[in-house]
Amino acid sequence: MSKVRVRFAPSPTGPLHLGGVRTALYDYLFAKNKGGDFVLRIEDTDTTRYVEGAEDYIMEALEWCGIIPDESPKHGGPYAPYRQSERRAIYNQYTEQILKTDYAYIAFDTPEELESIRKEYEAKGEVFAYNNYTRNRLRNSLTLPEEEVKKLLAENTPYVVRFKMPVDRILTLEDIIRGTFSVNTNTLDDKVLVKNDGMPTYHFANIIDDHEMKISHVIRGEEWLPSLGLHILLYEAMGWEAPQFAHLSLILKPEGKGKLSKRDGDKFGFPVFPLNFTDPATGSVSKGYREEGYFPEAFINFLTLLGWSPSEDKEILSLEEMIQEFDLYKVHKAGARFSKEKAEWFNQQYLQKKTNEELLPLLKDLSEVQATNLSDETLLTIISLMKERATFVKRYL
Repeated sequence: MSKVRVRFAPSPTGPLHLGGVRTALYDYLFAKNKGGDFVLRIEDTDTTRYVEGAEDYIMEALEWCGIIPDESPKHGGPYAPYRQSERRAIYNQYTEQILKTDYAYIAFDTPEELESIRKEYEAKGEVFAYNNYTRNRLRNSLTLPEEEVKKLLAENTPYVVRFKMPVDRILTLEDIIRGTFSVNTNTLDDKVLVKNDGMPTYHFANIIDDHEMKISHVIRGEEWLPSLGLHILLYEAMGWEAPQFAHLSLILKPEGKGKLSKRDGDKFGFPVFPLNFTDPATGSVSKGYREEGYFPEAFINFLTLLGWSPSEDKEILSLEEMIQEFDLYKVHKAGARFSKEKAEWFNQQYLQKKTNEELLPLLKDLSEVQATNLSDETLLTIISLMKERATFVKRYL
């Protein structure tokens, strides 16, 4: 078997959500369990949603959690560059390659034309999709004469590259967590692979990067499960071996249905981000676990168990113990419900494991304590009296 290589590939479009941290953590634990490599790749092709400072935030958050990449924009590595925006020449080469196959075509439809068609469909109570039923009636290299296509290209007419979804094929797809399932290609549309600015979409860029970086396993959120058929077909189109896939279930809100959101954190009074994040556009600050007083080891211990169970139902595990025990086949298919009380319980367990001397500098860092000029001896006495009842240094000691 070739070396295990996994990647965490966030977009710098804002702070890193709990779900993203858990994906990175599972990637890291799996790689280290198998003696493999954990790669951090920044997927920044969506320039319209780019947020200043988000990339640095992602790297700092992972470091605080102890999830240190083997390769990244910061650490370098043999498959650099690790930012998609710096890999355009690589993508151009593969765009030319896929256009020589029967799996892709050029589409000249303008956004206005497509919007007009959508409205026509909506007026009939239908939903428009660019697919094998509609592509033969639209402005693309499948319908236009070859000479007209050449003329449009020579005139620098804007175009996108679309995937030509095969007609009426049953795809049998494998997922490490979810098992085997089937998809009919007639239910899938002709996704855009390359935008009219020449940059690839997520679908094409991540396939190319995973191939180039020799990624053996793709561990990602279940929101990407509907794209698995397209991605497997893209590997087929390029003549490449596909990695193994594992789609993680959602972290669910504390009450009701749906995935955990920032709104839930605001409502129930807990952070959904690892570190404080200041929105560069509005100046508003979102709370982070670090600033709320959580120990990083308590945070990742809690997060690991939101969707995975170790042997003997142990709850307190060091990072080394998690690495030793981690197995993708033990990751749960069902979503894991978030609990603020459980997160606080984990922090309490880790606080009580620390010696009074380990807690002393943390207590002395607090501005309220610095204003008192209490001696170390007095502070150690306070710690010994409060430690068993405390959950956070900053709130109770």
